[in-house]
Amino acid sequence: MIETIDLTKKYGDFFALESLTLKLEQGDLFGFIGPNGAGKTTTIRILSTLLSPTWGEAYVCGHSIYTHPREIRRAIGYMPDIFGVYDDMRVIEYLEFFAAAYRIDGPKRRQVAERSLELVDLVAKRDELVTSLSRGMTQRLGLARVLLHDPQVLLLDEPASGLDPRARIEMRNLLKRLQGMGKTILVSSHILPELADICNRVGIIEYGRLLACGNVQDLLAQVRGRPTVRIRVVGSPEAAAKALERCSEAAAVTVKDGEVVVALADGIPDGSALAARLVADGHGLVSLREQEVNLETAFLELTRGALARPAGDA
Repeated sequence: MIETIDLTKKYGDFFALESLTLKLEQGDLFGFIGPNGAGKTTTIRILSTLLSPTWGEAYVCGHSIYTHPREIRRAIGYMPDIFGVYDDMRVIEYLEFFAAAYRIDGPKRRQVAERSLELVDLVAKRDELVTSLSRGMTQRLGLARVLLHDPQVLLLDEPASGLDPRARIEMRNLLKRLQGMGKTILVSSHILPELADICNRVGIIEYGRLLACGNVQDLLAQVRGRPTVRIRVVGSPEAAAKALERCSEAAAVTVKDGEVVVALADGIPDGSALAARLVADGHGLVSLREQEVNLETAFLELTRGALARPAGDA
């Protein structure tokens, strides 16, 4: 549904986007992750045919951004990170106005507006003024607007930016629902945990370069390395660490934040033998847990050494 090949955007000597190559299949919910200024918005604007690349190619629903921009615009729903609303309109009027812009005429215009309100759970606000909506409701109204013409692909730039925790949960649930309808969704965010639970695939971008791309579990496995356990004991963690250094099950032992951190040796699936050793040596065991690797940890590991922009790119 979306494919880019060596997609690049330069401003003078500055690379806003550098040789981006990725492919999204139908039904993907793809999280485009990176800090502000990483190149996410540039990518989305190119895919929506609002910005021309310096070189490279991109296809949306099989259409080239160079030769078939009009067909792409019909097939996508693009929601920028900041968009204006008409405060003096009521919610249903706002959607009918944009339905008319999509050339949806007659009775069908009201039908599609009502359908979009149902999708984003704003039916109760249909007759309220747009200016009365909260930030979260305004974001959902913006999403309702891009759903009016039933697009196959959604390009959502920071849709949860500035939302409170409840509104973020509602936005995540809405994105899952849209994925379940068969939509292909590219959603950008600089808030890493926000996308870990909903995306089947993610891409990590920094300084215009795609550093990693794949499903969440594969990226976590890429940085997980050896299984690691964190152990808390009664008394001195340093003494417990010395005891564990003699265990063949431990590949490396350190003390961090009052806990003993043990990287397990090859072929050791868990820390049960370490617990037994500590108890046998007279150490009181408070807790033993496997160290989790989340998307934020993966981002830090994958971008380690890649965060400094090369000379001449600044």
